[in-house]
Amino acid sequence: MLVIVDLDDTLCNTWEAGKSALIKLMIHLIRKGRFRLVKYLLLGKYRSFESIKRYHLLGPGELIKDVLLALYPDIERAEVREMVELVEGDFFSKLRLYPDALPFLRGLKELGAKVALVTDSSSEWQRKKIERLGIAGYFDDIIISGETGHSKLEPHNFVLAVERSGEDRVYVVGDRDDTDMMGAKAIGAVGILVRRGYFRNRIVRNADYTVKDLFEALKVIRSEEGNKGRAEA
Repeated sequence: MLVIVDLDDTLCNTWEAGKSALIKLMIHLIRKGRFRLVKYLLLGKYRSFESIKRYHLLGPGELIKDVLLALYPDIERAEVREMVELVEGDFFSKLRLYPDALPFLRGLKELGAKVALVTDSSSEWQRKKIERLGIAGYFDDIIISGETGHSKLEPHNFVLAVERSGEDRVYVVGDRDDTDMMGAKAIGAVGILVRRGYFRNRIVRNADYTVKDLFEALKVIRSEEGNKGRAEA
């Protein structure tokens, strides 16, 4: 059995930590008189990144640089660096595992599952999170879009996880329907959507199960495995 798990807003509070960093950035921008960027953030224009493959391969620092240079072509590199460091520093000071994350990962190991982390963003950014959270040892495989060149908007990384595991019973657990659950559907896996974080109120079209937390996700997997065991007997 293989369980493919998402990182951001599935195992850890990425959106909560990100909101804190954005608020700190806006206060800094107001003090600097950078009102174009304040307006950009308040209007939620960053949401346009959600469906653009390139931005799923980049870390927040690179995204901030792109936006700053688009809004302020003459901005000095030192100011860009200052803002990136401010955002990253505040973000990592607030980043935490959800309380159910470690019990979930331990529960999967008790079931004898292989666990693959499949996540979007840059290699540097995601591996820094994994290190800070201390969870690398729970994964048999780690696949990051910034390393493969493929985002979760396409099935490539899900297919890769299955191929490298050699397993044919597969579950995908994540918080986003149009990436995690669509990926599950593409590889014939059972998709379990955790309703929390940035995407918690989005329409669900692809999930086989919708749960409120990882405790419920683990129950689903145990139940599915029990049913399969009885069917095979």
